[in-house]
Amino acid sequence: MIRLTREVRFSVDRDWAGRVDLDRPISNSWGGWPSAVGLVPYLILRATVVGTPDPRTGYLCNIKRIDELLRRHAIPHAAEQLQRFGWRMPAERLLTEVWGAVSANAPPEAPLVRLELLPTPTLRYARTRENPAMVTLTQQFEFSAAHRLHCPELSEAENRATFGKCNNPNGHGHNYIMEVTVSGRPDSRTQVLIPLPRLETLVRELVVDVLDHTHLNQDTAQFRTVNPSVENIARVIWGMLDGRLSPATLANVRVYETPKTWADYAGESRD
Repeated sequence: MIRLTREVRFSVDRDWAGRVDLDRPISNSWGGWPSAVGLVPYLILRATVVGTPDPRTGYLCNIKRIDELLRRHAIPHAAEQLQRFGWRMPAERLLTEVWGAVSANAPPEAPLVRLELLPTPTLRYARTRENPAMVTLTQQFEFSAAHRLHCPELSEAENRATFGKCNNPNGHGHNYIMEVTVSGRPDSRTQVLIPLPRLETLVRELVVDVLDHTHLNQDTAQFRTVNPSVENIARVIWGMLDGRLSPATLANVRVYETPKTWADYAGESRD
């Protein structure tokens, strides 16, 4: 089985609800559709379908069909929901409403298995077919820190051979990007998984304020005896957050050491 994901970017004014002209020419299909008119929310939807590719064409599903699916069912539905509930409606609720409209109309040979909504470039919500009542929320954070990769049990020569420049005795720095993913059932009254300001405050207090602008090896208890590789940083941050983000449950920690190198950790029982 193959999973295929297609991203559609769009912005809708709440006043367009019920009268989005789907047949008018698309003026900027790359940047989004409909094009932004005035200062309105710019949203991204990522739809993932699953199936077996056609043996002749190699296509699981023509992406034009996914575009059509999202434009005919997601965009107008999003406009209607935003008009009805206002711009402060929870993203979890909008995602749930759009999921219902899109999944019911997905191609039978390529059913929808995941739908992701991005209200901002650093924030995303997702639902899956496997756990339709659950929502995941991923928010991105940053911190800057220095570290030295060094194992005391190795000789100086072995450390230099293993870690190269990263074994510099004075250390070196990174602007780390951290993505924290939590999951759970949204509250039946508020439709919110966890208030975003609460999540951001907890992560800042528990992780960012502890690690930011430090030399990890020298200034933090967490890495006093742990080699601060990006793999270990992800594992340690998991331990700093796990069980402390109620009512949500920690699902994954991703740490980018550079744009080309990152590590994910989801707990021992989920490896």
